[in-house]
Amino acid sequence: VQLQASGGGLVQAGGSLRLSCAASGIAFSVHYMSWFRQGSGKQRDLVAGVSTRGTTTYADSVKGRFTISRDNAKNTVYLEMNSLKPEDTNVYYCHATFGRTNYWGQGTLVTVSS
Repeated sequence: VQLQASGGGLVQAGGSLRLSCAASGIAFSVHYMSWFRQGSGKQRDLVAGVSTRGTTTYADSVKGRFTISRDNAKNTVYLEMNSLKPEDTNVYYCHATFGRTNYWGQGTLVTVSS
């Protein structure tokens, strides 16, 4: 099983990034997919999630700025991040869960400069 996250980088405040997470080794379409983020010394927090039916949920801090989506044909989940703020600086992880199983990607660093 592999969740390969990509798309992180350095961006100025107000800018945009699009994260991708390509899954392999799982039946992607039946997994609930989500993005978490974790700062240094902090807990890993949910950013956004998307169900198998496309229902989405967002942390209050990113509502209206971030959009999560999935493409089951490509086994990929995306996180479109707009109006980025310095406090969005974190390592972003994708996560897949189905029943009792869950998997984490390796993380991709997003740095937002002020």
